Amino acid sequence: MRKVKCHITNRELPAADAVAGHQLRPAMLKMIQSEHHNFNGDSYISLDELMKYRKKFMEHMLRAEGKELSKLERDVLKSVNENELLVQNIEPALDKELSLGDRLADRIAEFGGSWTFIITFFSFIVLWIGINIFILASRSFDPYPFILLNLILSCLAAIQAPIIMMSQNRQEAKDRIRSEHDYKINLKAELEIRLLHEKIDHLLLQQNQRLMEIQQLQVDLMDDILEKLNHKTKDKNA
Repeated sequence: MRKVKCHITNRELPAADAVAGHQLRPAMLKMIQSEHHNFNGDSYISLDELMKYRKKFMEHMLRAEGKELSKLERDVLKSVNENELLVQNIEPALDKELSLGDRLADRIAEFGGSWTFIITFFSFIVLWIGINIFILASRSFDPYPFILLNLILSCLAAIQAPIIMMSQNRQEAKDRIRSEHDYKINLKAELEIRLLHEKIDHLLLQQNQRLMEIQQLQVDLMDDILEKLNHKTKDKNA
């Protein structure tokens, strides 16, 4: 098995575990040359070292797009470098952080936006009006125009509105965390796809080189066979 020397680590390794400089993308080659000036198209780099430079190249691309890496992008790069999984169910963690007030606000907002609340409250208003008009007509505790009922409705609306807003704000915070989590997953997927493209390009290039070598061997064999046939023809003619 043919051995080559990694220009970065100065270690000998099988040719299948290394990549020549001319096989790399120009941008990747330029990055390696910025740290190792003697690296050229005929130099070799091991696959392990090449993976490190590919990850550095991803970080460089992110910095070029955003100038400064955000915490989310740093988390994604860390997960790529350490081969961590970002896909996970974050709902239990979000629900675990809820306080008693948050849970109560969610329950009230859920009940206040349901048909059960509408039907119940509408029935209460009808019952209130019916009692004060028909049952207690002579000594009603809230005669027309139902000032006490209006006061109760106003107080209920004044209390219910901020509770619903609290629930909505918390829901927006959960949605923001979900969107950040989705962004991290999508960003990591994009980076992994770029790495995969690099690996596939390298494999295709290696395969093409092997096919060329096999074709060259076949041509050499054909030349040998033709040369032998020519010698036999000459011997017969002689």
